[in-house]
Amino acid sequence: MRLRTGLRVLWRAPGEVQIGTDARWAVRLTDLTRHEIDLLTALLDGATLRGLTANARSLGMPPARLDALVTLLDRAQLTMPDSGPRRSQPTVAQLPPGTGPDAATWTRLLADSDGAALIAARGDRTVGLLGAGRLGLSMAVTLASAGVGSVLVEDDQPVSHADLGVGGYTTRDLGAPRRAAAARVLSNVAPGVRTTAPGETRPDVMVLVEHGAADALRARVLMSAGVPHLSVVVREADVVVGPMVLPGVSACLRCLDLHRTDADEHWPAVAAQLAGAPGSTSTSVGEESVLAAIGGSLAAGQVLAQLDGTPPRTLGAALEVALPEAVPRLREWPVHPRCGCTRLPGTLVSVPRREHPAHDR
Repeated sequence: MRLRTGLRVLWRAPGEVQIGTDARWAVRLTDLTRHEIDLLTALLDGATLRGLTANARSLGMPPARLDALVTLLDRAQLTMPDSGPRRSQPTVAQLPPGTGPDAATWTRLLADSDGAALIAARGDRTVGLLGAGRLGLSMAVTLASAGVGSVLVEDDQPVSHADLGVGGYTTRDLGAPRRAAAARVLSNVAPGVRTTAPGETRPDVMVLVEHGAADALRARVLMSAGVPHLSVVVREADVVVGPMVLPGVSACLRCLDLHRTDADEHWPAVAAQLAGAPGSTSTSVGEESVLAAIGGSLAAGQVLAQLDGTPPRTLGAALEVALPEAVPRLREWPVHPRCGCTRLPGTLVSVPRREHPAHDR
């Protein structure tokens, strides 16, 4: 066993230290001697328990006291298996440039402490994106920076002044198709990312960025193919991230339309006008800066959860972010009884669930 990496050891008072700062696993150890505090401070970050034992002996710590300390660390889930070097497992040095912080953070979160393996697995994943305005590009940049191997942008509208800033478009991109400009931005951020793929490539997740209202008809091909897809809708002064649709399992976009029709019988007429408006996938008016940044980050987080095998919070739900507060609010969207989407045959694209020790604390 070894001690989990990246945790701060903070002095609190004579004989007392705090290990970690995240409320899900931070612990206090009290009644410590000065030597014990020095031992923890010097050896906590990734030290093996064998090394801890050797140093404890040199300080004259009684074996029973050391056993009690190690037991406390283990109960607090501050330890992880030390299996030694494994040729089949990637190291942080072998990961794409810039993903080291991601791997380090996930090492603290995962039960197996193998953040490097999680980031490496993302390299084999493909995410498609329809609608690459400010919000869409912000999301794409985040995914590429987090190690997703293929980010495929579908948007041939020209880059306008309204697209500049958030996400990465610059004045040099003005007038160029968003697909081409986005590929350049992504390559600059993550040189190893793939922005093109063979025509038959099936994305692990597809993201639909639309304006006004989601178009359930546009998602029908994804439903038929069993491709998980995330809806993102930019409205007049808010953005809606979700739901993440797992065909045959969770509520689909038609379910949302049926729920809204139950509440407002005229919703279909309104939705048809919103979804069918010119530029509805990426309006020329542009996307407000804060909503684009927050919406893009939230969307990226939901996509990564699906890719990593953790149920996204937007499964059967949506995160609504409205100005001026810009604080996400969760709205649940259950399967509608008249839709029938969960009775459709389909093949889900998924990966094994990764366990997070923080969930059990």
